Amino acid sequence: MRILLIQLKRIGDLVLTAPALSSLRATYPQAEIALAVAPTSAPLLSLLPQINTGIVLGRGRGFRPWQQILTGPWDLCFDLTGSDRSTLATALSRAKQRLTFASIQRSKVRATCFTHLIDSSVRDRHTIDHYLDLVATPDSPTHPTTEPLLALDSATRSAASAALAKRGILGPFAVIHAGTARPEKNWLPDRWAQVAKHLHQTHGLISVLTGGSDPAEHAHLAEIISHAPNAVVSLAGQLDLPTFTALLAQATICLSCDTAAVHLASAFHTPQIALFGPTNPFHWRPRHHAVQILSATQPSAPLTTFHPKMPGAPTDQISTALVIDAIAPLHPLASI
Repeated sequence: MRILLIQLKRIGDLVLTAPALSSLRATYPQAEIALAVAPTSAPLLSLLPQINTGIVLGRGRGFRPWQQILTGPWDLCFDLTGSDRSTLATALSRAKQRLTFASIQRSKVRATCFTHLIDSSVRDRHTIDHYLDLVATPDSPTHPTTEPLLALDSATRSAASAALAKRGILGPFAVIHAGTARPEKNWLPDRWAQVAKHLHQTHGLISVLTGGSDPAEHAHLAEIISHAPNAVVSLAGQLDLPTFTALLAQATICLSCDTAAVHLASAFHTPQIALFGPTNPFHWRPRHHAVQILSATQPSAPLTTFHPKMPGAPTDQISTALVIDAIAPLHPLASI
């Protein structure tokens, strides 16, 4: 049995695909499973123990990834993306069964490339459950894993520890991942700074600022640093994706807006606070026990109930006090 999955969306989507991979591995323990991803997600392939092979599809990759798909042969192909590129890859796979979501029927041309269309509404399902719907079979686990599953080797964990040690951090620490690919998701820098000061003064934690190399993101972080120079250090733009993931796995607590860091931290059940503004946490929230979900639509307390049609609101409607109050209930900080 040879199985191909195609997930060409962003990093967060790839992390939330991990339970579907685990379900397939449990259903077909002897299968060879290949996963095709976009170049930005490629560094995470080594963290997915459920797969045998990674394929990177994208501009500048040449013919080799397409050759990997063409030479199959594949028994099953699951397209979790629904784009022109992923549909072409599905067609070229010539798999006996080619599956995607029924929403592909909006494009009659794309729909002809598939043998099975699975009815699962992305609007009515958490993203993890949506992806699980696509790979479900009568032989699938009755209670599939619904949390992301990633695996870190000792070298990657050591690299994260070494990066911390260079900044003088040898004990517990917090991570604040303040930047996002969509600026409208961002929270205000002075509020992050106040939270960092609280973590430092009340819990004895230095906050490690993480992020990419985008100039706008660095300006955002620089403003946080200017407000709380003694409570934060920055590793933004200094870590590759696996090392960043290891940093999140080792953190005492992670605080972030709705971005990839939310899902990476969730994969290791790191205690976390996730801030949601214009996006609906129903679809994207972490679902482990050590998480506080804060939404701009309910600025009085963390969310405990979720539904598909929750509206969005500007992230700055979340108060500093709400974030600080959400820290105490999270283990292991509650005992500090």
